Amino acid sequence: MSAPAAPPLTGLRVVDLATLFAGPLCATMLGDFGAEVIKVEHPVRPDPSRGHGPAKDGVGLWWKLLGRNKRNLTLDLSAPEGRDLLLRLAADTDVIIENFRPGTLERWGLGPDELHAVNPRLVLVRVTGFGQFGPYSHRPGFGTLAEAMSGFAAITGEPDGPPTLPPFGLADSIAALATAYAVMAALAGRDRTGEGQVVDMAIIEPILTVLGPQPLWYDQLGYVQPRTGNRSRNNAPRNTYRTSDGQWVAVSTSAQSVAERVMRLVGRADLIDEPWFASGATRAEHSDELDEAVGHWIARHSREEALSAFEKAEAAIAPIHDVRDVMEDPQYRALDSVTEVDDPELGPLRMQNVLFRLSRTPGAIRWTGRPHGADTEEILTELGLSGPEISALRAERVL
Repeated sequence: MSAPAAPPLTGLRVVDLATLFAGPLCATMLGDFGAEVIKVEHPVRPDPSRGHGPAKDGVGLWWKLLGRNKRNLTLDLSAPEGRDLLLRLAADTDVIIENFRPGTLERWGLGPDELHAVNPRLVLVRVTGFGQFGPYSHRPGFGTLAEAMSGFAAITGEPDGPPTLPPFGLADSIAALATAYAVMAALAGRDRTGEGQVVDMAIIEPILTVLGPQPLWYDQLGYVQPRTGNRSRNNAPRNTYRTSDGQWVAVSTSAQSVAERVMRLVGRADLIDEPWFASGATRAEHSDELDEAVGHWIARHSREEALSAFEKAEAAIAPIHDVRDVMEDPQYRALDSVTEVDDPELGPLRMQNVLFRLSRTPGAIRWTGRPHGADTEEILTELGLSGPEISALRAERVL
């Protein structure tokens, strides 16, 4: 096989003006596959993700992941000098990602009209909680609100428990993936028309899409999906089960053949002949009986015994991992899903690798998140500013 070629997004320039978390994570994904990403932060109010979560030696660890493959520039966009510098940068940029409240860029003289005047090929990506228009567009929006409004929280949790929110940025992460897709679609359109455009990404929408056909079910049947805990209304057995050594495993039987293999393995082949066993939906109506059979068998075996027996039977099972298990799992290790990277501040550290593997033009983690404003002078020098001009802008607190 020939040597890998340059990453597929090499030559693409992305300016990341966004914070917390969908917009910046989209920019990270683009940078992982070769895009030149310039992260623009306020001189005294950096991206809050630098301070989110645990830190080591005063260095925020989340930023090491979110800020990887980005050069860092400080710039006060609300200052006239900052506006002018961004317009100079935009003139040679392919994508700008922002997540200010609707109207903020326009107030600074940096709206789509001004940006496209200096670069008609620019793709301007606007990531907000509720989108650029509508009755909620002016509200501050976070992923938590999207997880609530989309219907996710309503169907998550035990039947007799409260709606449940995820303990991590689920809606933001889904929106980041969708935004990266939107960027690629907009760039493909530019290749045909020669013109850039505006991407309007509302964080409340991608999570609604991944929740499946709930609107269709309600529209056609009046059906409202209830909370079912770990169970599914579409197949059974499907749950988490505790092993004899106090560990946990998850079992899925989305395919009829797998459901039959599970029941033979746990010694309840007699249930396969029941009329209701013939489909996932009718099996789900007998979840108590099926869970009791599977749970009773798993409770008498250690986790390794259960995993081995299910694998031999070609039945679907997985251990319930926490992050310690993830770091040691042989499949994740084989895929290098969590890879080691050298960091100038902290030394070797491990983080999630790029999202997928390309055989000819692979992505890579070229560097981890860098200090606030670390590349300001280099980037502005590339724009043609002299040393005295940069010093003057620093004195005026534009940088």
